Amino acid sequence: MPYIKVAEVDEIGVGQGTLIERDGVTIAVFNAGGGQFYATSPTCPHEDGPLAEGWLEGDAVICPWHGYDFALATGACRVAPGLKVSVYPVRVNGTAVEIDLP
Repeated sequence: MPYIKVAEVDEIGVGQGTLIERDGVTIAVFNAGGGQFYATSPTCPHEDGPLAEGWLEGDAVICPWHGYDFALATGACRVAPGLKVSVYPVRVNGTAVEIDLP
């Protein structure tokens, strides 16, 4: 599937995430700073916490409900190796944040 614009770069603050819904798919998109954006599945697999409401620490998003953390690049959970979130390719095209949706 081709990349789809989901936001403008300045719409997502550095260190923050937002929930995006496009074409029937819901994704959490994060601004890690330095022009780096990441996209993951929107819920924590531990107890369905809202990942887009979490915060970033280094290269991981922390679930606001119970503190489970997930690597933004791989989706791997650092505190429970059996858990993982999906990750999606993201690019910045000019001022647009674009995601390659599944």
